[in-house]
Amino acid sequence: MKQHSLTENKGLSLSQAQSISNLCHQRAIEIEAKFAGVNNVSKTVKVDGDDKTTIEGVALPPNVLELLNEKAKLHACQAFLMENMKAKELMLKTARVEVPDLLDVDYPDKPKFIDPVVKMLSEATEKGWGWDQLTATELNKFFEAESYAAHIGRFIHQDGLLTHLRAELPNIPSIEWMVIRDGQKSPVTIKKHHTSAELLKLHEELAAVHREKEQVVNYFKAKVKNLVTKENARIAKHNADLQNEAEKHNNDLQAVYETAVKKANEVEKSIRAGFETERQAKIQKIAGMRIDIDARFQETITEFLVTTPEKPE
Repeated sequence: MKQHSLTENKGLSLSQAQSISNLCHQRAIEIEAKFAGVNNVSKTVKVDGDDKTTIEGVALPPNVLELLNEKAKLHACQAFLMENMKAKELMLKTARVEVPDLLDVDYPDKPKFIDPVVKMLSEATEKGWGWDQLTATELNKFFEAESYAAHIGRFIHQDGLLTHLRAELPNIPSIEWMVIRDGQKSPVTIKKHHTSAELLKLHEELAAVHREKEQVVNYFKAKVKNLVTKENARIAKHNADLQNEAEKHNNDLQAVYETAVKKANEVEKSIRAGFETERQAKIQKIAGMRIDIDARFQETITEFLVTTPEKPE
């Protein structure tokens, strides 16, 4: 089943994809920097009649959800590009090391009777096999939802910035005193630039988006798990069928052994010649493939594409 967005006709070259991926990463870093140092208050104190700032106030940007959405979109786009770059590299690597199937032209010393044992998918391979059953569109939708859920979730979870601000805000006093010199104190002006209601509303908005994306993520995880369960059941039945087929096959194997050996040399030579011709054509075809842009990432890629000249592959 196709797991990538590679095509022979149109799309991004690998050099363009790499450059755009790098730009997505850099833009995401710039957005993250907008939340650096955010706090709830600024503090000033009068010293000899002059106001002195002791803590600079850094409020949340007015467009938190917009920034987080953009950051998530950038990471999702980067995941899409990197996955397809890896897919092309893997396809080339696989094609270059492919060898012809010569099982039918082996020279066995004696008949090798079949004793098939097809094991259930192991825990180590279940996840990879299950995800491989999704289409490229489904996989891209999962990447997008997982990215949104992760970045918004990190902002609102119990160790996140928004939770910290909400917990801190009610405990901020309306006034503080600072010792200016021995025996003399001066009041510190405290100005809150958030309200509990505002932070609660923002939390509810972000939580709603987070729940929506988490539902998509959980849907695909459940789908993959169900696919693996069904595949294991299929393999179990297949095992039983193979055992029955093997018994009959082994009875016939000895009878055809000598004839197969005589024909092996000519068959192997023909297979190797045809396989090598096809392999070289396949490598050339894969080398020319490009990344067909998924519509959900078109806007982001178009924005960066004007500054990303194509280089020869």
